[in-house]
Amino acid sequence: MKVAILGTNGIPARYGGFETFAEELSVGLVREGVDVTVFCVTGRNAQPDNYKGVRLEHVPSPRLGPLTTILYDLRCMWQARRNFDIVYMLGYGAGPFFWIPRVFGRQFWVNMDGLEWKRSKWPWYGKLYLRISEWFAVRSASLVVADAEGIRDYIVAKYGEDVNCHTIPYGAKVIESPPDVNLIRPYGLKPSDYYLVVCRLEPENHVKEIIGGFRDSGTKRNLVIIGDSRKDTPYVRELSRTTDDRIRFLGAVYDRELLEAFRYHAFAYFHGHSVGGTNPSLLEALGCGNVVIAHDNLFNREVAADCAFYFSKAPEIPGIIESLEIDANRHSGAQKARDRIRREYTWDNVTLAYQGLIQDAGNRG
Repeated sequence: MKVAILGTNGIPARYGGFETFAEELSVGLVREGVDVTVFCVTGRNAQPDNYKGVRLEHVPSPRLGPLTTILYDLRCMWQARRNFDIVYMLGYGAGPFFWIPRVFGRQFWVNMDGLEWKRSKWPWYGKLYLRISEWFAVRSASLVVADAEGIRDYIVAKYGEDVNCHTIPYGAKVIESPPDVNLIRPYGLKPSDYYLVVCRLEPENHVKEIIGGFRDSGTKRNLVIIGDSRKDTPYVRELSRTTDDRIRFLGAVYDRELLEAFRYHAFAYFHGHSVGGTNPSLLEALGCGNVVIAHDNLFNREVAADCAFYFSKAPEIPGIIESLEIDANRHSGAQKARDRIRREYTWDNVTLAYQGLIQDAGNRG
């Protein structure tokens, strides 16, 4: 079976959860003998045509504002309409065009990611388009992949039991050995001397609530926020107006080794995401053995289970911080968190699950 993976900037991963997912899955499938091609955005310099056995197909991406991603995905689908048995699209932004691979006889799979239309950053017409795209994605796909049971439940409840929908989460690595502490020293940080947030600075990630709760706590530690704080949005401007010296915005960080060091050496990790499914950032925090303070919703509870503390509103956060800072045994949960990743969220498990679906697809012809 020849598989094409679309919907990312490409591999090796340099940005975003989808890119990491595409890299780990494609390399894992190639190890199992599957022929995989990942479609990549054409860069300015010479582009390799192979990465760890994965074929790379380079496609130009137009620069047309909000239409850039849609037109890039459309180009990728057109180029993938032949020569592949399975075309697997990550995300559904180009949903109205998902009929293209099907018309040419390809099996078309789609990964629904989270409930993108719920994000407040989209204007009403953007949300309407995403709802329409979601409908086309589900109705066009041979197979729908949800990264969490909560997403699958939503799809089945809305579109019916006849939807061919499978739950396969993302994976993460377990980090046992401490990353180089010198990586965080240039930022004026010391191990266990800061709380950490890593996310897009958007309302659905509850950064405002995290800042508010942290500000009302008595901790002397810092709150380090990693995310693009240069974006000129009302929400980012509101966040940046904080005058608490303990709260530090470091901007966006895409270096995986540095992010791993930030996570591993944090005193605790805040995770405020609420509209996604299985979020890679939460998995990576658990893989580092972090003490996690997560927003209380079905997606985060599905992933972290009893390996996290949960908050619904900002006033609940100071109590959690206080309890952590007087708990001499707070690190006893580190191994528990890592064990959860080993049991439920390894990349090997993810690869095997996809390999099973590919074999089933081949048997059906």
